[in-house]
Amino acid sequence: MTGSADGRTDPTDEAVVEAASDAAEGVILSRYKQSDVTDMDVTVRFESGTLEVDVYLNAPDDPDPETVATEAIEAAESAVDELFAER
Repeated sequence: MTGSADGRTDPTDEAVVEAASDAAEGVILSRYKQSDVTDMDVTVRFESGTLEVDVYLNAPDDPDPETVATEAIEAAESAVDELFAER
């Protein structure tokens, strides 16, 4: 945890990356059986207060993998927002 200008304690970069990764993977695995996912890569970077989330998904066409990947990114962003709101 690191301090912020207003005296709050911010989550560590590692905590942010973990929360975002867990949320993104959770969305993907809630839409598909793990055995149906041919390939999945969730890459999360958090540097200087900037969050970057990339999701690659190779899975069956139902539901649409691109839509699921977008939902996974949105879930990752929301998880990080919630993490900071808790502080």
